[in-house]
Amino acid sequence: MNNFHFGPDLTSSGVQFRLWAPAAKQVELVLERPRRMEVHDDGWHTLMVPEARAGTRYKFRIDGELDVPDPASAFQPEDVSGPSEIIDHAAYPWRETDWRGRPWESAAILELHVGTFTPDGTFRAAIDKLDHVVDAGFTAIELMPVADFSGRRNWGYDGVLLFAPDSAYGRPEDLKALIDAAHRRGLMVFLDVVYNHFGPEGNYLGRYAPQFFAEARTPWGSAIDYRVAQVRAFAIDNALHWISNYSFDGLRLDAVHAITQPGEPHMLADLSRAVGARAEELGRQVHLVLENDDNRASLLDPRSNPPHGKYRAQWNDDYHHAWHVKLTGEIHGYYTDYREQPVQQIARALGSGFIYQGEASAHRSGERRGEPSGHLSPEAFINFLQNHDQIGNRPFGDRLTKRADPHALEAAVAIMLLAPMPPLMFMGEEWGATTPFPFFCDFTGDLAEAVRKGRREEFKAAYAAHADEVPDPLTEETFRSAVLNWGACREPDGRRRLDLVRELLTVRRQEIVPRIAKSSFASASADGDLLEASWSLGRGETLSLQANLGGTSIGNPRLAPGARPIWGGSAPARLRPWSVFWAIGAP
Repeated sequence: MNNFHFGPDLTSSGVQFRLWAPAAKQVELVLERPRRMEVHDDGWHTLMVPEARAGTRYKFRIDGELDVPDPASAFQPEDVSGPSEIIDHAAYPWRETDWRGRPWESAAILELHVGTFTPDGTFRAAIDKLDHVVDAGFTAIELMPVADFSGRRNWGYDGVLLFAPDSAYGRPEDLKALIDAAHRRGLMVFLDVVYNHFGPEGNYLGRYAPQFFAEARTPWGSAIDYRVAQVRAFAIDNALHWISNYSFDGLRLDAVHAITQPGEPHMLADLSRAVGARAEELGRQVHLVLENDDNRASLLDPRSNPPHGKYRAQWNDDYHHAWHVKLTGEIHGYYTDYREQPVQQIARALGSGFIYQGEASAHRSGERRGEPSGHLSPEAFINFLQNHDQIGNRPFGDRLTKRADPHALEAAVAIMLLAPMPPLMFMGEEWGATTPFPFFCDFTGDLAEAVRKGRREEFKAAYAAHADEVPDPLTEETFRSAVLNWGACREPDGRRRLDLVRELLTVRRQEIVPRIAKSSFASASADGDLLEASWSLGRGETLSLQANLGGTSIGNPRLAPGARPIWGGSAPARLRPWSVFWAIGAP
């Protein structure tokens, strides 16, 4: 057959079903009755069914003994082990038909989990909060993974049917309605996708297509083998599916350092080229972002348009880790690498992107980490103070509002939101939410007990005194505790923080965004708690930062002649504790 396209095709003659099952001797399509599929030499099984249509539900029967869903199912109305439903993506009546995306330099991102963003936890309910997102000054939302997972609740990183939005959040048309509504408000929508592993419950690929998996392991299960052409095509098909059928403006690829068998050429390069070509076909701007613990600057090029072979940006964990140590004093785990001089490390991140650019990491037993990054544009580094990982991978899912001095946290926000790197905040952070975001899932049986035990074991070393108090990730109560309390944004502290974020993002939109496209790193330094940084903006202009990141007033170097303050007023002779000043130098 030599056709690596996954999932059913709706045609004028009916529906063409296909399944790549090289380990199966026989595959039957199960509709109202089983129908034997034609087998091809390359492991594909196919069948044309004239009477099938959108809404038809089906399964595949492997060797007469196991009924499985389509691995490229478009929707699973009865969870991961139920029948798959055919969706006619072309039938959705998009209202915003002129949307072409936004340039990357305008990105200010709010990350959210659909199930806990609102009390109802659905795609439709999220629409009601989009006006708040726009009013706060964000230009994009990023959805944590929505691919179908086992059970009623999950962070999303245990997805097993990667083409199907989980039914707990609504139907495919509900997700499209959310994206359509966001575009009508000028918001980009990004999706977090997972190509390094499949979830542990509801994944049947190993039975009929074991070639999907390599012998190597990831922290979350068997590694996916992208040396196999069909497996590589599956991931690329999936990326194109979200971009084409749902009009997402970009994807964030989770933990690509855990893709242990990327093949040659690297699957990340092939995926980026395919998405870039599709973006050109669609006439839209599409942005691809990485999470990569390896700090590989060579994968990044924020100004290539479309992104042929490269990626716009990477989540900059280094930036977060240095700030977290400074704001909280915590130095366990990976924070060990940032314990000595966090202000100097913040300066390094502001001055050249990554902190680890080939240096040895104590946390990684002396292993060298990263590549030089100062030659890249600042747009290549997404900076954040909190995200789902850095809150939820704590034993109690507590936020910085529970750990950091509020004045110190406001100074950190003022630096992050006006630096020329794209900023990201986690839902509720814009008003200083205290709602926790603990890890939660909905597994059953032995797997549930293993997750419960593993969660407590994970925190024994750093939180020995409280290990037995870690919330049970399997309970409804733990999940409900993570649902945002929107009433807090109307309380005095919430209004004050939201006003601050709104003002900062307004300054960003007016003063920084028009100049980012020509920005480059210039210099950054730290002297005790005095932090200084500058960036070239082209046309002879310079963006400069001066901040006191401590509790004692310190002397303030004079601003360069011609500098025009844009935040924090005019810098006085001495900088008050946790004060921040931004200025732009005239040409």
